[in-house]
Amino acid sequence: MIWANFLHFYQPPTQKAFWVKKITAESYRRIVTGLLEHPRAKVTININGILDELLDQNGEHDVIDGLRELLRRGQIELTASAKYHPLLPMLPDDEIIRQIELNNETHRKYFGELYQPRGFFPPEMAFSKHVAEVVAKLGYRWIIADELSLQHEHNTVDYATIYQINGIPDFDIFFRERRTSYKILSGQIGTGNLLVDSLGDRLNKNEYLLTAMDGETFGHHRPGLEHLLFEIYEHQLIETVLISGLPAKFPKRTSIEPLPSTWALMEKDLEKNEPFMRWQDSHNPIHQLQWQLTNLALQVIHRADQHHPKFPAARIALDRALHSDQYWWASAKPWWSLEMIERGAKELKDVVLITPGTTAKDQQHAQQLYLDIIVLGFGWQREGIVDQLAHQEDEEVRQLSDQGLPQLPKKEIEKIVTNLTKEMNLMAARQEFERAGQLRDRIKELRGYEAPS
Repeated sequence: MIWANFLHFYQPPTQKAFWVKKITAESYRRIVTGLLEHPRAKVTININGILDELLDQNGEHDVIDGLRELLRRGQIELTASAKYHPLLPMLPDDEIIRQIELNNETHRKYFGELYQPRGFFPPEMAFSKHVAEVVAKLGYRWIIADELSLQHEHNTVDYATIYQINGIPDFDIFFRERRTSYKILSGQIGTGNLLVDSLGDRLNKNEYLLTAMDGETFGHHRPGLEHLLFEIYEHQLIETVLISGLPAKFPKRTSIEPLPSTWALMEKDLEKNEPFMRWQDSHNPIHQLQWQLTNLALQVIHRADQHHPKFPAARIALDRALHSDQYWWASAKPWWSLEMIERGAKELKDVVLITPGTTAKDQQHAQQLYLDIIVLGFGWQREGIVDQLAHQEDEEVRQLSDQGLPQLPKKEIEKIVTNLTKEMNLMAARQEFERAGQLRDRIKELRGYEAPS
């Protein structure tokens, strides 16, 4: 068996400098440094172009330099994507293509000819066949999606097969294996031995394991988990490959008709025919208002005189405002942030206000939609709707991620705890007490995984 791992690095265009620096220190730099120190490790990475710029603007040049060196070595490949992380299935073709081209332009600025993407990552892993068709026409050779895209009507992914999409020639689709991905990102599989044990008989089969998760999981969301990632990479029985290298190793091909999906998809979403529920829920009135405002901003930009001297500023403002975060944080399933909701609505409203040639009626409509979003958001918080939705959904998310506390061998737990304890003591010595506290809590959590003697 071979392992193809995928990591996604992203911060929204509105991210504050404090958070860019903090996440870089806790996650991005540690991952890049770890890969440089482990030359056997290979990983496919997506970085949305806006993060290139945020790293540059905040002086984190060593991370960009490290990624450049990893590309030169062939340890990583970068996928293409959309620069400002929009939900592509909800956008018209010209906006999809524009976001992809902006992303390519930014990556070429920082990585030059080393940036030669063969694959494509749709932000939020939001797959639709139409997005795949657009991507294939642009010359990319594969796209990544969640396995629930195929696992409908009891079909399962055969990880000895390379899949292709009906009607899209010379184009592959790779599926993220949910179970193992969740176990790694939740910290349940934190050493090479634990991964090998979890694979069981699969380890000796001619199959591949494809996992995918946010890069920020390692060190930022899960303090200390970056050490465990490289413990897995060090295991002698685990061969790692880039996703683009899989077709050469697995000759079997099958054509399929995958369903729309995201990596936050749950089976109940498919049953309701709402694969993008956390960004466009038909029962969420805030989402409905957000998309009305989004579509209004798209309409005024498309009607505007592109030669007007004020058009470029409006155009880039819309590019930035299309990021998916605002809808995600309005889902309340279980994620909620009124700050992110307001900021996203303001960005879209401002696009309408500054676009040359916008009518007074459109401007008034944008202002009203903005106010309606904010008033409704406050109402949800005040009336307890957010708490109700979040509590119900959080239970299901935890069940999916944890599936009950695993029982792990004491020897493997001690390996993990030893690394975390060293870092906890180092952070305390530096008086980084918040970080030390996070590591302490993680150690306590791991102790709960220990199997009885």
